[in-house]
Order: sequence, then structure tokens, then C-alpha cells
Amino acid sequence: MDPIIPEDIIERAYQGKTTKEDALFLLEVPPFKLFELADRLRQETVGETVTYVVNRNINFTNRCIGNCGFCAFCDNTGYILDIQDILEKVRDAESQGATEVCIQGGLLPNVDINFYTDIIKEVKAEFPHIHTHAFSPMEVYHAAKQTGITVGEALTMLKEAGLDTMPGTAAEILSDRVRDIICPGKLKTDEWVDVITQAHQTGINTTATIMYGHVETIEERIDHIMLIREIQKKTGGFLEFVPLTFMPYNNRIGEEMIRQGRYATPGMQDLQLYALARIILNTHIRNIQASWVKLGKKLAQVALFCGVNDLGGTLMEERISASAGSTNGQFMSAQELEWFITSSGRQPLQRNTTYKPILSNDSEQMKFKIA
Repeated sequence: MDPIIPEDIIERAYQGKTTKEDALFLLEVPPFKLFELADRLRQETVGETVTYVVNRNINFTNRCIGNCGFCAFCDNTGYILDIQDILEKVRDAESQGATEVCIQGGLLPNVDINFYTDIIKEVKAEFPHIHTHAFSPMEVYHAAKQTGITVGEALTMLKEAGLDTMPGTAAEILSDRVRDIICPGKLKTDEWVDVITQAHQTGINTTATIMYGHVETIEERIDHIMLIREIQKKTGGFLEFVPLTFMPYNNRIGEEMIRQGRYATPGMQDLQLYALARIILNTHIRNIQASWVKLGKKLAQVALFCGVNDLGGTLMEERISASAGSTNGQFMSAQELEWFITSSGRQPLQRNTTYKPILSNDSEQMKFKIA
């Protein structure tokens, strides 16, 4: 390793003890030195395997009582899928080899926890083998509040209904200063942490996300990742960390940024954040996922050399990023994902939601090093 990064910072990175000061320093070194360190940690943690999941996003409504300034998806004259519509989408996903459905939607004013548990029960009744990855911490918080029960009770009911895992969305930036600007009606930082922590304690694993590139500072990005690390040290419940770059089109926060001459985050800054995530979360969260929908396919491929070891899902139907101006598509086949991985000199491996390999008969299982 080039001595441009001090040995004590490298040592702390290997030990999983990177400090905020270390992270700020690493943003000042030549980017490819940062990427080299992140890539080495990636290689030692998960080897040369790059994983992906065959899944489908199902957004059951685009109506929402929220007032998030970054949202381009909400339309209160929009649609609400009924159970049969949802089941039809699951059937279609299964026919294309999906092992997971990711179910989320806007916050409806007149629904309680039964609305959410009924969706899960119906999906599981017909598709017990399909993994249900559903409902953000905000949706769980909303359902509990609407029903007059605790978050813990809501989570227990969802788990008993058949919920397998939860997306760690609605995190945005875990800073109340930022949240008061971009999503004042959304749950606060402590409330998000509480829902996630209780989910883990209930036996529901989750992902973790960051939605960056709007009004937050670099320090607030780092603080967010450090908070995710602290939660993981207590619960061990995060399966992956997924940075999501803010899409500044067709929404209030983005329009203000563009008026100031600021657009989407530069690609180099995206890659620096992926590398920092690998370094800060080393020994704590094994899997760093690049969103090809947000980054674009080619930059997501470059991210594989900056600490990333997972390319997320095939998605089949991705509406939220598309509504905010993403032009990178809403579906990528498993064959194309494998092409991007193989052409990067890595070994592709289809996984399930919990990062267990899904192996074909001719897969050489022992070659792969996976959580």
C-alpha cells in the first residue's frame, strides 16, 4: 500500500475501527489510493465473487400523505393496487425466476397494520417459497401509529404474517438537521433507529441505505455510515449497505439545487462514498451494494473496484428512480448482470435476499466466498 495513506489509518480500517477523522483524511488522498484500500478490504472479506438477486419491485401505490421534498413518485390522484394486482405481479416475477419480491408504497391515510399483514399473508399463501422483502421503517411506523399499537407489536404481527426481511429505506440522511429540510413529515433519526433496532430484535433482518447528494454535508454522510456501524455492532441485523445517489429531477429539493447550478453527484464522488462505506463498515457489514439504476450500468461496474461486491437485483419494475429522472432502465436480466460481472474479471453468483448462494447444477460451489 502506498505510504500516502498512513499506516495507522490502514490498520484501523483492517480492524473495523476507522474514525471520522480517518474518513475525512481519506477523502483528501488521491481517489485511486482510496479505491485501492477499499478494493483490498473487499477482496479479503468476500473474495472475487460478485453477487446479485433475481427480484421484482412492487410499488403498491404512488399516493402518499408525506411531504418529502425529494420525491418525484408521489401522485395523490394516482393508483392503488389491490391484492389480486399484487399477486399477478408476483406470479409474473416467479415465472421469470425471481426469488424475492420487494413490496413498498406510499403512506395511505386510512390503512392500518392489517392492510400490510394481509398483503404478506396473501403472497405467502400462494408463494410460500418467495422471499418477502417489504415495508420501510416509515411504513411500519405509520402502520403502528394508524392502528394505535407499538412499533414492536406491529413488527411482531408482520413477522407472524410471513414477512421475511425489510428494506432499510426511509433513512435518507440520519441527521435531523437534514431531515427537517428534505422530509419534515418523516420519522426522525432516533425513530428510524428504533424501528430498525426493534426489527432486528424481532428477528427481521434489514438492509441499510443512505440517500446522499442533496443538502447534507460530507461530515453528515460520514456520521450516517458511522451510525449504521454502531447499530450493526449492537444487533448484527444488517445484511448489506446500499448507497443511493439523489436524483435531482422532478422534485422540489432537486429543482432548488439546479437553480443553484448543482446537479447529480459527480461520478468520482459516488465512487469515493462506496469506498468509504467499505472502509468504515469493514468487519461489520460484509456486503456493499451498488445501485445500477442510480449509477448507470458502466459506473456500477467501476464501483466493483472501489469496495463493492454486489450489484443488487434485476428489479423488473423500478418506478421510483425513473420518476426522479433516472435514465438507466427499470430492468436488467440476470444474463446481462453476469456479463457485467464476468467482463470485470469477477465471478458472478446469484444469491437470495440473505446472501445465500443459489447454485445451478454446474456451479463450482467451493470457489465462492460468500456470507
